[in-house]
Amino acid sequence: MSIAPLIVLGTLALSLCILGILEYQLHMQSLAAIPLRIHVNGTRGKSSVTRLIAAGLREAGIRTFAKTTGTAPRVIDADGKDRIIHRLRLPSIGEQTRLLSYFASEKPEAVVMECMAVQPQYQWIAEHQMVQAQIGVITNVRPDHLDEMGPTEDDVAYSLCNTVPIRGILITGEDQKPEILEQVALANGVEFLQSDESTITQEELNKFTYMEHPANVAVALDACKEAGVERKIALAGMHKVQPDLGALVAWNLQKDEKRIQFVNGMAANDPVSTLQIWKFVIDRYPAEGGTCVFFNSREDRPIRTRQLIELTLQEIKPDYFIIRGNKIDSFVQRLLQHSANTKIYMIGLNDDYDSIVQKIMDLPHDTLIYAIGNQVGAGQEILSKISEFRYHG
Repeated sequence: MSIAPLIVLGTLALSLCILGILEYQLHMQSLAAIPLRIHVNGTRGKSSVTRLIAAGLREAGIRTFAKTTGTAPRVIDADGKDRIIHRLRLPSIGEQTRLLSYFASEKPEAVVMECMAVQPQYQWIAEHQMVQAQIGVITNVRPDHLDEMGPTEDDVAYSLCNTVPIRGILITGEDQKPEILEQVALANGVEFLQSDESTITQEELNKFTYMEHPANVAVALDACKEAGVERKIALAGMHKVQPDLGALVAWNLQKDEKRIQFVNGMAANDPVSTLQIWKFVIDRYPAEGGTCVFFNSREDRPIRTRQLIELTLQEIKPDYFIIRGNKIDSFVQRLLQHSANTKIYMIGLNDDYDSIVQKIMDLPHDTLIYAIGNQVGAGQEILSKISEFRYHG
């Protein structure tokens, strides 16, 4: 038997090992060039909190870069300008390594990275091999991505804890399962800090150009405080922030003399967050003309579709329910007993987007519309058409 193939294979394996070692050393050099690294994970609010922290640090004169993976992945430079990331292939956590190398070359004082990994093992790699943060953030724990992090909410909490740093500090806005996060933090030798959203005043929230959650602001302020930034300075920067495309934004729509309030909550596509946002919205925007939920479903997410329909008819119980989806008529009919007065409008996934906009603009004057479900692709196109009716007066 010829030993030549074995020699070739051995040489290739050795070469790959050497390349791996060199790549790791280069990555360590990149991390050493970034004095402060903040890693943001959680079920909801990651993109918002990443932007808020970066804005707070920037306002204090700290040269800060950030990367979000929200509705559209973006790099935010030291001047606060967004640059969209154009991917030529499917998303990969290797993207984080390349961006950290780029950030290091820009001589930053701080970098804020949103975790883009979902599977537990990749979340661990993202923190312990890639970012190695001094400040870790877990915004909250919600029952989402259960097929990858579940099946239980406790499993989701433990999965998210894969990004708890070694030493340093962990900051969280989680109020349901903080004991799990604290347990892992203590095991990692990390100081545990639970943020208090009640410290955020309504006056402070009103200064945002969009609807920001007090829990997100509280977490971001605590992160800035740990970085040495005073609350007043950090808030001043946060109030200037450009929100993510999926941020909770309220629009006044107008058709002739009719006004309609439209709130986009599509970024929160798990039931717990969707209901929390609804309670937040209905307190701020009482609607004399009634309430409507617009749900944009995805055919490849049948479990989430059923969850959000159940939530709408069992908990929210709007006056009107506009559903964009296929093969869900019988399921909706079975749930109507929970909200018998709700008027249902079904629109197929292949129907023209204009038919959705028409249904919305035909609703009574002063109706409050809460949009939920999927925003990417068709959702963004629908929002674009709805925005044509925005009233800026």
